[in-house]
Amino acid sequence: MILTASSLKKLIIAGIILVVVCGVSLIVRKYFLHPPPGPTLQLSSTSFQADTDLPAKFTCDGQDVSPALAWGNPPAETRSFAVIADDPDAPTKTVVHWVLYDVPASTRSLPEGLPKDAALPDGSRQGRNDHGSVGYSGPCPPPGPTHHYFFKIYALDSAIDLKPDAGKEDLERAMEGHILAQSQLIGRFHH
Repeated sequence: MILTASSLKKLIIAGIILVVVCGVSLIVRKYFLHPPPGPTLQLSSTSFQADTDLPAKFTCDGQDVSPALAWGNPPAETRSFAVIADDPDAPTKTVVHWVLYDVPASTRSLPEGLPKDAALPDGSRQGRNDHGSVGYSGPCPPPGPTHHYFFKIYALDSAIDLKPDAGKEDLERAMEGHILAQSQLIGRFHH
């Protein structure tokens, strides 16, 4: 078989393309199968498992206390944590169940039944939920389909300069540009 200059040029170009495609696929495979280490909080709870029903204890059908939450090590620059729990399945708007901020950077968990005080002894502050109270207010949807409750944690590079009993929107505005890492845990509930 005799190769012409044109055929040789096409063969060389095909070889270059093959090398580039193989190189890109190796890089993509490396990062998808073995992503580089990065900040993850891996939010969990001893009160309920991810994507399962919330026990009645944490709802209006029970004691209406906050569930325990725990998370992994945050980025080194973390200066505080914030927590938001809400229900996007409500018919008219996302219902806010818990707003917590200025949680000290050394904290790695919250116990069940956090007091419903605006200012807590460790310096944490609790905001106002959509039920008109401060602190945690558990799920209490009308009879019907299952609702999903998103418990979200944010590692922040600063403390939040908000008064106690601030709302979710106030907290989200204050966190803009300060979120280093975040995670969420979803629980379900229906009547």
